[in-house]
Amino acid sequence: MPSDALIRAESLIRTIPDYPEPGVLFRDITPLLADATALRAVIHAMIAPFEGDFDVVAGIEARGFLLAGAVAMEAGVGLVPIRKAGKLPRPAASVSYALEYGTATIEAHDDIVDGTRVLLVDDVLATGGTLVAGHELVAALGGDVVGTAVLMELPALGGRAIVGDVHSVFLG
Repeated sequence: MPSDALIRAESLIRTIPDYPEPGVLFRDITPLLADATALRAVIHAMIAPFEGDFDVVAGIEARGFLLAGAVAMEAGVGLVPIRKAGKLPRPAASVSYALEYGTATIEAHDDIVDGTRVLLVDDVLATGGTLVAGHELVAALGGDVVGTAVLMELPALGGRAIVGDVHSVFLG
């Protein structure tokens, strides 16, 4: 049974219709991020299945950064940012993928040492393209994704079918 703090955290997530384009239901997590108790509960829930099983957290831009930074701090490990194309001064690897509403490319520096156990973190699992690209990017850098955690999964969009095993705190 979810804690009161997790119930509150889920209630703080707003659905914004037609953003960033018509037909998309955007999940606004900023009210959750502003509530320290709710945020702490979410971070603990994201880490729980993986406690001690990872060396570093890789967070996917942009909202995944916010969650991944908190997860890394709580777990006492480092953070590797996975950025949108063109945002890093020395990208070592990049992967392009399809989104629910377009295409994108993500990049990372070579800060993952071969064999590093990586917990991949993002905010939402929708169609799965971003997380699959994240897995591919970590592998290209020599890392081993030992877990994938997201704040929210949107099951109707079918992302789990292409990503595989994902720990979702909430289903949207």
